[in-house]
Amino acid sequence: MSRGELRIYLGAAPGVGKTYAALEEAQRRRERGTDVVVGFVETHGRKHTMAMIGDLEMVDRRTIEYRGAVFTEMDVEAILARRPEVVLVDELAHTNVPGSRNAKRWQDIGELLDAGIHVLSTLNIQHLESLNDVVQTITGVLQRETVPDEVVRRAEQVELIDMTPEALRRRMAHGNVYRPEKIDAALGNYFRVGNLTALRELALLWLADKVDEQLDKYRNQHKIDKTWEARERVVVALTGGPEGETLIRRAARIADRARGADLLAVHVTRSDGLAGADPALLARQRILAESMGGTYHQVVGTDVPKALLDFARGVNATQLVLGASRRGRFAQIFSRGVGVTTTAESGPIDVHLVTHDEVGRGRFARPAGSALSAHRRAAGFALTALGLPLLTLVLYELGDLTLGTDILLFLAAVVAVALVGGMWPAILAALGGSALLNYFFTPPVRTWTIAENENLLALAVFVIVAIAVSATVDAAARRTREAAQASAEAQTLATVAGSVLRGGRPLAALLQRLQETFGLESVTLLESREGAGRGPDRRHDVSSWRVVSAVGGQPCFSPHEADTDVPVSDDLTLVLRGQPLAAADRRILEAFASQAALALRQERLAEQAAAAVPLAEADRMRTALLAAVSHDLRTPLASAKAAVDSLAGSDVDFDEADRAELLATAAESLDRLNRLVENLLDMSRLQAGVLGVSARPMGFEEVVPHALDELGEGARGVRIRIPAELPAVAADPGLLERVLVNVIGNALRHSPAGSPPQVLASAHDGRVELRIVDHGPGIPETDWDRVFLPFQRLGDRSNDTGVGLGLALARGLSEAMDGTLIPEATPGGGLTMVLSLPAARTSPQADAGKETKV
Repeated sequence: MSRGELRIYLGAAPGVGKTYAALEEAQRRRERGTDVVVGFVETHGRKHTMAMIGDLEMVDRRTIEYRGAVFTEMDVEAILARRPEVVLVDELAHTNVPGSRNAKRWQDIGELLDAGIHVLSTLNIQHLESLNDVVQTITGVLQRETVPDEVVRRAEQVELIDMTPEALRRRMAHGNVYRPEKIDAALGNYFRVGNLTALRELALLWLADKVDEQLDKYRNQHKIDKTWEARERVVVALTGGPEGETLIRRAARIADRARGADLLAVHVTRSDGLAGADPALLARQRILAESMGGTYHQVVGTDVPKALLDFARGVNATQLVLGASRRGRFAQIFSRGVGVTTTAESGPIDVHLVTHDEVGRGRFARPAGSALSAHRRAAGFALTALGLPLLTLVLYELGDLTLGTDILLFLAAVVAVALVGGMWPAILAALGGSALLNYFFTPPVRTWTIAENENLLALAVFVIVAIAVSATVDAAARRTREAAQASAEAQTLATVAGSVLRGGRPLAALLQRLQETFGLESVTLLESREGAGRGPDRRHDVSSWRVVSAVGGQPCFSPHEADTDVPVSDDLTLVLRGQPLAAADRRILEAFASQAALALRQERLAEQAAAAVPLAEADRMRTALLAAVSHDLRTPLASAKAAVDSLAGSDVDFDEADRAELLATAAESLDRLNRLVENLLDMSRLQAGVLGVSARPMGFEEVVPHALDELGEGARGVRIRIPAELPAVAADPGLLERVLVNVIGNALRHSPAGSPPQVLASAHDGRVELRIVDHGPGIPETDWDRVFLPFQRLGDRSNDTGVGLGLALARGLSEAMDGTLIPEATPGGGLTMVLSLPAARTSPQADAGKETKV
């Protein structure tokens, strides 16, 4: 049996028409004769959606009882038994009620697909797991219900239901999305134009990436190597030379001309890993490419043009940016170079050869230096000076050896000298050996004349072979040294990168690592002050620089004070004190400098992000306050005004009972308004840190009755058990009463009829606890922390009961009095709020009337 196909209707936000589009498709398939049923659809009371269901067959939902409440979920077993060809299942990200067949609806859909049933489903972009944190940053709302990206990517079809933010807001204002009482709050919060625009862009980009994946899959399946210009992709090739920044900026300008073009920087490393680019320059160029919105890639290959074109074709690049050759004209006679070869073999990929200041200056290279140490070179020269005369004496005494044998023995001596001292002592040994062979062993002996041409050729071959062997041995020694140096540099750079990634303060860790690596006295990162000049005297002017970070002993306060300084950018300089560093260490030092700039940027971004958190929270609070004013203050005001207008009017003659009822309605509305305003003011004081707390010893038996009186008739049934011997608590009477009013009021709202809340008190280890117990539906443990967020009402409850400030305010006031407020599960179902306050001291007069600010 083949697996069913999944089709997902993706939207940027609720209300764009995903469910309506899925129902339209279901109707079309039914009209074509397909067996279609509706497994689960959530209309949210939208009349157009309900009308679209029409006469589609609907599978009855399964009823589940959880924590005293009754819920309905999709009946997977019934659908499997019915076995339709196509089933519509709304809300892919939905979390099922505990006790269901699966925890998540996408798992239910997986079972249906495995059974060979095709599924139509819907999803909002904010529910994708990979975008969860991004959506929270944009909207300020954490989405608890998420779907793994892989589930959506495996779908055979993903169709975007797109709508402009303005059109969606108009649809909402017309009442086609939410009920009228929720419209104002929604438009002022989640459905702001900026939020909707950002979510729409996320949806479009995510779908574009999926389309790219599908295109790559199709090209691979059909073995298509040619470039398809579905999207502009600009690849810039970096050699690691100083011209790299020019090429990146040029490529970025090319990409900017094509809206939505991708920028990719690539560096081809030789497969032997020995000769390569300057890692410090590459690190800077990588930062530059990423700062311009591009990505950096590194590939390995012996044939650079082939590796470069393979990468470009692999990413479906449309344009390739290369630097003009830095080689001289003489070198270009023997090889066309990377640029010319790449252009000739590029096919449909457009190649841009960009001129730069380094053209014709030759390839960058470090001074080669000697492969061996001075000590070994001296030993080679000594071996030449002593070994060759000694070998001549031994061979001369033997006397009966042929010239060929003598030449082989001298060649062995030259190889020995090359192994000990390298190329130059070996060349000296080859020349000296040829002279000794000529004088002592080539007829006529003891003369510089060579009688036979064959002997002349043998001596010439000896010199050539000796020099070639010397050069080969020296090259092998040089490669060995380069490999060891490259390995050491790679290990050092890996350590540098690790210190940046792992450390909580990466810049300090990086500078500490630099100090340890080179045994320095101090390492300092200097930054140019704003307004400082750019002239040559700036290096000496201490007032032009400020210390960003320093490790070790006495820091340097200007580049002039350092033994070594490395400019990182126009404004940053890394300065070292302790010892001058060799030129060979400059590469690693520049890599450290580039990583230091990256670490500094990382720390500053982290600081900016941390500073933005309270600003974002304050903005969220302001937005929620405005939403509260727009609706929750308006409701009691409207009720009170209606009651007063009715009493003041003369068109209706009310009897005493009606007048009393209207007065009671007005009083109740005004009391509710008063409590709401007090909560808002107290929460504002808590957020601003200016709430005054005047703690004194008092008993719970004093304040609990006052709290119940404020809650009115509905609190008369609350059962209270406070032991007579219970210690007094140190608390502010007014604030404690506010805490109890909010917590007990919350328990009353959620308690079932006939089972009023209980208030129980006890003392433990110097603290006094008050438990407010209700037997309502309760809250899942995973949501306990959420109930204390301001303006939070779990379950998307109506705003008629308030703005969701009660528990948030209660916890804030409790903590202001050195107390805690934590939730617990009530045995048998429900929620218990535990208020814990410190017991009053034995001499309460000492703290009576003491006031603090929090």
